[in-house]
Amino acid sequence: MKNYLYLENGSVFEGELLTKPTEKTTNGEIVFFTGMTGYQEVLTDPSYKDQIVIFTYPLIGNYGINEHDFESKKPHVAGVIVYEGNMSHSHYQAKYSLSDYLDKWDIPLLSHVDTRAVVKNIRQEGSMQAVITSKEGFAVKPCADVITAHVAGVSTKVVKSFGEGDKHVVMMDFGYKKSILNSLVEQGCRVSIVPFDTGFEQIKELQPDGILLSNGPGDPKQLEYLLGNLKKIITQFPTMGICLGHQLTALAFGGNTKKMLFGHRGANQPVVDLKTKRVYMSSQNHSYEVDEPSLQGSKLQVRFRNVNDSTVEGLIHEDLPIFTTQYHPEANPGPIESSELFKDFLQMINDYSGREKAYA
Repeated sequence: MKNYLYLENGSVFEGELLTKPTEKTTNGEIVFFTGMTGYQEVLTDPSYKDQIVIFTYPLIGNYGINEHDFESKKPHVAGVIVYEGNMSHSHYQAKYSLSDYLDKWDIPLLSHVDTRAVVKNIRQEGSMQAVITSKEGFAVKPCADVITAHVAGVSTKVVKSFGEGDKHVVMMDFGYKKSILNSLVEQGCRVSIVPFDTGFEQIKELQPDGILLSNGPGDPKQLEYLLGNLKKIITQFPTMGICLGHQLTALAFGGNTKKMLFGHRGANQPVVDLKTKRVYMSSQNHSYEVDEPSLQGSKLQVRFRNVNDSTVEGLIHEDLPIFTTQYHPEANPGPIESSELFKDFLQMINDYSGREKAYA
């Protein structure tokens, strides 16, 4: 059975469906990921909620799917596009093939698509709506700008606790990756994961030493109604924001965000720390960026900057113990060199705690 990828701009690409045949039509925003490995982490990253992901590396699935590298309990992508994805997997930890895993969750895997041509469309015209279907002559309709269900659909509904460390970090869950939790636990933290809309008083009752605003899907402005609550929380406790958490921090202090043409998705984005002049190779996944001119008067300063396009990659507050990264310091998939920022977060918590005791 022939299957097709239709783009919002009218482009059509034919491919071979590697998952079970279906009459279902799959819709989503199409985005591309440039990493050579890490497809399992991408599929299960809640930040990809309801997106169709096209992998630029031509061979995807060659080491299969294991039981260890999931970023959440299930895949969140709407569909997957590859050039070649039907090879036998060879890794000793693999339990499933890529197609078997996606079949289990009823997610289409379309192969033998001219991925290079599709990505050129996205790079020239931006991320857009797309459809995977067996129907011919399909017209793709533009999607509404804001889909408020994204974060609510991936956030925890109850408070969960992990680790037994001395420092207590409350992670506000906008769609967190398991590797962020693991990074905090490895630093000796006790971590409480709370729903994304948890109020200030509930946070206060948990007696956190620090707050982490997690990554998550969608437009940060879909959560504008939470900004007052978030500002109250992050001005009271040492805070680290990652990806969506970074964007929400900027909005909470009066800054602005805007959608990028096609975003950053890959494991090789160079970022310079303006404080240390050190350059990190980073893992990223985002469609939106902080609008730097809007930060004037916010007391937020740019600490990290993308080397390729000079976009804002992280912030630090002039007076308060707050810093953020647009990229993923836990970096799964990707390089681990920026993981030391979790140590910086713990040091910030310790410094703040010491200052509080000094004035007690």
